[in-house]
Amino acid sequence: MPRAQANGIEIEYEEFGDRNGRPLLLIMGLGGQMILWHEDLCEAFASRGFRVIRFDNRDVGRSTWFDHLGVPDIMSTVTAAFARLPINAPYLLKDMAADAVGLLDALGIDKAHIVGASMGGMIAQTLAIEFPSRALSLTSIMSTTGNPDLPQAKPEAMGVLLAPPPTNREESIERGVMVFRTIGSPGFPFDEADVRDRATRSFERGFNPAGTMRQLVAILASGSRTEKLRAVQIPALVVHGKDDPLVPLAGGEDTAHAIPGAQLMVIDGMGHDMPTAVRPRLVEAISTLAARA
Repeated sequence: MPRAQANGIEIEYEEFGDRNGRPLLLIMGLGGQMILWHEDLCEAFASRGFRVIRFDNRDVGRSTWFDHLGVPDIMSTVTAAFARLPINAPYLLKDMAADAVGLLDALGIDKAHIVGASMGGMIAQTLAIEFPSRALSLTSIMSTTGNPDLPQAKPEAMGVLLAPPPTNREESIERGVMVFRTIGSPGFPFDEADVRDRATRSFERGFNPAGTMRQLVAILASGSRTEKLRAVQIPALVVHGKDDPLVPLAGGEDTAHAIPGAQLMVIDGMGHDMPTAVRPRLVEAISTLAARA
């Protein structure tokens, strides 16, 4: 896959569809590589006339890792976050948003429709705030505003997030299956074969648990976006699962409430993933949003 120089780092990316199509930038979540944007979803967007770009965020997969910044103490960081104390982070979500904009620059794209899932939704929101001229529309999926007063993750979901990292290939694959069994969608079939395949491919593309920890610190240190989201003036869609155990529905509701005119789409039975049966609804809703931009 190609790699671009962007914001002083290297970013691995892949494109689907006509290069003259409407640019659609897909931003994945915490520790998630671009392959978690399923190929069938990318091809479906491409069939709607989009130039689809998926990429590895910094510190995961085949984009630049920040190992020289060390491994953060997650428990002390989480404790500081709950106490609302300052957090010293290796980088922030705004730096990751600048990476995404740098990728657009490298591809010669002036503006794009921005779609983010989970932490990717936080990055997408930050991009719309910090780089308003670069976003045509904003879709925030299973994400939140960073408002500390919102309900927190269920204990079992927080547990898999903060568990000690795997140390080898087999543990990494089994951890991937366990994570998505825990945070996935109770109203839809669990596709263990697909989850296991993507966990295997993710390990082989780039196993970097320290990078995931640095990304988590970036989330906790970046604070609330609620007030700044009130200035976002582009068409916006917020998608959230009614049964999300990691980022409760209140996070999506807060996001939609903060962005003027945002549409909220709540999906019954959806947890913190994007099941196969949900993807056509995402394609339809995001295509409709883009047509408004």
